[in-house]
Amino acid sequence: MGVRNILPLILLLVFVGILAVVGFIVYSIVQDVGKNTREKMERKNIAFTRDGMKVQVREIKDEAYKDRTQSVLVNMWNHTSFPAYKSRLWDMSGSSNAAEQDKRK
Repeated sequence: MGVRNILPLILLLVFVGILAVVGFIVYSIVQDVGKNTREKMERKNIAFTRDGMKVQVREIKDEAYKDRTQSVLVNMWNHTSFPAYKSRLWDMSGSSNAAEQDKRK
């Protein structure tokens, strides 16, 4: 009769052990995924804290900021056309203005 009483106890301990191992594996995987995700987000300047999520601004040196801004403005100016605008100082169409200047004199 002693073996019959001990067999369910042994099966219960084996079952609890298996559940503990599976739980530990799941816990390890979840922690690893969380760590990898946190590292990737930190590379993009996003930090997770207990209070929530913080987005940090990357520092751009003043000279680099000015260079980018000037580049955008120059590109806009170079790709803009003024079809109805005729300047007295220069010809935006690229044709020679010398003939018109000779007529005025």
